[in-house]
Amino acid sequence: MSSLNVLEEPHAVCIPFAAQGHINPMLKLAKLLHSKGFRITFVNTKYNQKRLQKSQGSVGLPSFQFETIPDGLPPPENLDVTQDIPSLLKSTSKTCLEPFKKLLLKLNNTAGIPPVTSVVSDGVMSFHYKKKENR
Repeated sequence: MSSLNVLEEPHAVCIPFAAQGHINPMLKLAKLLHSKGFRITFVNTKYNQKRLQKSQGSVGLPSFQFETIPDGLPPPENLDVTQDIPSLLKSTSKTCLEPFKKLLLKLNNTAGIPPVTSVVSDGVMSFHYKKKENR
């Protein structure tokens, strides 16, 4: 693939809320987009990526990659359970924005990877933007 084609390839970043009932449908959508020619970066929390790899293995395609961001919660004692949803909602909304922005910058500045053209986000996966105060 020439460098011109890499720049023209659509690149979707898919980020579901960090619960199985949200990850699985987003993964199906990501696979559908991939089959239509999109490069996919699927963003999971570190905790859920470990669970996904344990249950499904990894997708070994260069144009379908997984990346992780922290969810801001301590790991639960039992690593095979869904995290507490109210705590997860609160934590992801407060702690995921900066790691997600850094990930997007990294993706957009990595040679051989086309720039991100779209972000497909779960409606529940929202981030609070805290404006810095001038002091």
